[in-house]
Parts: sequence; C-alpha cells; structure tokens
Amino acid sequence: MTQKVQLELYFWLFTLLVTAAVMLPILTSVPGYPFTFVNIVYVIVAITMTRYLFLLKHTFLAKRQSLKVVVVFLCIPLIFYLVQNLNYFQTYLDEEGPEAIIGKLAYTEQQNLLVYIRSELLLFGVMSIISSVLLPFRLVLSVWRTRNRGTV
Repeated sequence: MTQKVQLELYFWLFTLLVTAAVMLPILTSVPGYPFTFVNIVYVIVAITMTRYLFLLKHTFLAKRQSLKVVVVFLCIPLIFYLVQNLNYFQTYLDEEGPEAIIGKLAYTEQQNLLVYIRSELLLFGVMSIISSVLLPFRLVLSVWRTRNRGTV
C-alpha cells in the first residue's frame, strides 16, 4: 500500500510540474489572464484522468469498488463543466477577439502567444473531456472485472 501512495504522490508532483510548465509562459506574459483557473483545471484533469484510464491497477482506486462508482457519477457534472468552459473560451475569442486575452504586446509576440494559448487550451480541454468521458466506462469495466474475475 505504501508503494501505491508513493507512486500517487509522484504522479501528482509530475502533474503539478507539467501544469506549472504549461502555465508559466502565459502567466508571465499576460497580466490578468481570464482563463487561468479553467486552464489549470484542464491540465490537471487531462493528466489525472488519462493516468487513471491507463494505469488504474497502479492507483489507490484499484480495489475500492464504492469509490469507483462515486467517481463514475462525479464524472457527469465534470464533463458538463469542461465542455461549458471550452465553449465559453471559443465564444470569448469569437466575440471579444484575441486582443482581449493578450492585451497590448508586440505583434510577433502577440501572434505567437495567441497560437500557444489557443493550442494548449484546446489540447488539454479536449483531452480532459475525452478522458472524462472514457473513464466511467473503464471504471465500470473494472468494477465488473473485480466482482467476477478478481482482477482490476
């Protein structure tokens, strides 16, 4: 059990480092970035849900049946939240324009940063939505396997 806790802590440390690395260029260049919280949620959810999707037997959820069922039902409002905020980001860009996000930077910096922000937010946003949709199916399969076969 201590190895699983240690592995979980390493994975969370990795997730926090990736989140910091992704957000650093944005936070250092754009004061008052309006999508900071959503962007951080996308990165954390994308990495964590994908990890649980593929490495479930190495996580603390592996043998906890009731917790798996709770996570299945918690994924439903999470998916709605993620889709709603991705739609809000696209609508914000369409209505306000990229200048509303980036502000007054030099044109070359503005274009490069806008491409980076849009690309990484869409990448992690779509990745988090897809992994949040697939994870409940993986957890239900795991519950069935544990109950009927004794495996994860």
